[in-house]
Amino acid sequence: MEDLATDELVSKHVIVGTAGHIDHGKSALVEALTGTHPDRLEEEKRRGITIDLGFAFLQIDDVRIGFVDVPGHERFVRNMLAGAGGIDLVLLVIAADEGIKPQTREHFDICRMLGISRGIVAITKTDLVEQDTLDLVKLETEEFVRGSFLEGAPVVEVSSKTGAGIGEIKAALLRVAREAPGKDASGHVRLPIDRAFVMKGFGTVVTGTLISGTLRAEQEVELLPGGKRLRIRGLHSGGHAVGEATAGQRTAVNLADIETGEIERGMVLAAPGVFHPTNRIDVRLTLLSSARLLKSGTRVHFHQGTAETIATVSLLNQEQLRPGGAALAQMLLDRPVLLWPGDCFITRQFSPVVTVGGGVVLDARARRHKKRDASVLAFLETIERGDQEEILAALAAEDARGVDLAKLIARTGWLESEIRGIVKKLAAAKQVSIVSKEPLILTSPARMDDLLRAIGAGIDEFHAKNPLLPGIARQDLRGRVPEKVGLEMFRTALDELVAQGKITISGDIVQRANRQIALTPEEAKAKEQIAREFERAGLAVPAVPEVLKNAHVDAARARKLLQLLIREKTLVKITEDLLLHRTALENLHSLLTAYKKQRGAKLPIPAFKELAGVSRKYAIPLLEYLDRQGLTRRAGDERVIL
Repeated sequence: MEDLATDELVSKHVIVGTAGHIDHGKSALVEALTGTHPDRLEEEKRRGITIDLGFAFLQIDDVRIGFVDVPGHERFVRNMLAGAGGIDLVLLVIAADEGIKPQTREHFDICRMLGISRGIVAITKTDLVEQDTLDLVKLETEEFVRGSFLEGAPVVEVSSKTGAGIGEIKAALLRVAREAPGKDASGHVRLPIDRAFVMKGFGTVVTGTLISGTLRAEQEVELLPGGKRLRIRGLHSGGHAVGEATAGQRTAVNLADIETGEIERGMVLAAPGVFHPTNRIDVRLTLLSSARLLKSGTRVHFHQGTAETIATVSLLNQEQLRPGGAALAQMLLDRPVLLWPGDCFITRQFSPVVTVGGGVVLDARARRHKKRDASVLAFLETIERGDQEEILAALAAEDARGVDLAKLIARTGWLESEIRGIVKKLAAAKQVSIVSKEPLILTSPARMDDLLRAIGAGIDEFHAKNPLLPGIARQDLRGRVPEKVGLEMFRTALDELVAQGKITISGDIVQRANRQIALTPEEAKAKEQIAREFERAGLAVPAVPEVLKNAHVDAARARKLLQLLIREKTLVKITEDLLLHRTALENLHSLLTAYKKQRGAKLPIPAFKELAGVSRKYAIPLLEYLDRQGLTRRAGDERVIL
């Protein structure tokens, strides 16, 4: 992390990964190209093999190339996988004196599974063989890459010892690097960590390939898993300190306020508060033709980016996967990993540990599924093959509770501006329903229509079973909806039904619009009788059970008729045990008015008892009711008539 140096003009950053068998000259070739030997560990230098990842840099014209030199020995393939995740191009190295060997095939399979689409082939150690042997190796190589992404790629003969072919390698690298698509510097920050160490004078430093976004000094990032927020002290890339690093660069990040022991390979520096590690993913899984039959429930080694864990594979539409085949699957990871849709991964057999396949992440926030669920399979196929609009519409339809902006970002990796632009198009085409604009919540039109029908059916069912009640409480209605929906979605559906003139809402009560309570002649007579008894009693407070008993209908209907009279305000509830007819209260108001004119506004409690003709048991609740209505005001032990 040296002082900031002047950077040459760079229009593109490209990561090139070496691949090939042990001792085929990968590190020597990188040193011949860059002047830097990538082996950084004493053991590597002593043994002459690359054990861990090595890095070196080369600038050709305006293209800066970062080399990730990965181990070739079978025991170190896991380290190779840690470096392969950010590779744009592969430099496949085949020694002229040995030809294609087992790790050549395994490395090449890994590159194919990781979706690397460009590269060149270097036939090394040409100084050690005759031309006939070289021609034979070149023919073998062309046959080996036929039908792959390297078919038709440059094949360059080179000797790191004599320098023959080094210029041709550089020219081929520049040409292919210019053709390679660049990574998204405007996206969310994501840097999988492949190394963490302490640098004297600087403290904790992590390295990795910045696969998305832009990093700047003093920027805040989040370390995942774990969620610790960290500040970037400084950045290092391409051999010197820089003020900014963009997607596609090998980057060293000097972090503040964290010890190296808190960081391990497989963690990720990411945009704060955006993403969440996952341990359940839906994928398209592919087996190599050389692999064994894979049964559902098999445990495998899972590698993505710099992360490695164990995963249990559950095939979603079949019980076993044959070599060379592909299937939709759910993978349960032993520990959480930060993943995005579209991430490529590698699977290795649990034991013995050999590469057996790989695939691509379709849904990084997957739910537990039932096997052979047609709706799940259709959803994943849309995620796999659809464009952005189709994917977003599928995500909106997938969750019965609706999907919010934060979940959309976490499940797609897209920017907020991208999502809002797509939503605008889909909403105009009526392919999504906007539940809420702020915060943004979406669902599908079909789900919203289903919810509207379910709410209507719930109201109708309540009315049919409760003809004497005006409507159903909101919370009770929500509980009648077959699928549990989010509160915001439920509210939006109610608002829509009100706007359509299909329901009315009064306080907490929801009912069909223009609904009238239809009483039978018997019920109408009983209702009138209950009201008449309360009216006749005046302020004498009739015994409610006795009144209901005399109504000549069953007890349940009598209680509902009583509630109906209360809702109609024919009866007024003073307390739970004290009900009065409205005419009794009107008469009381007249008595208070007359009292004030004759004797003044002050009203002692004994005077009120005498005026109303009630005992103290009912006088106090009545006075408190009059206080609430603004007809009286308490002043010590008296009331003031207002």
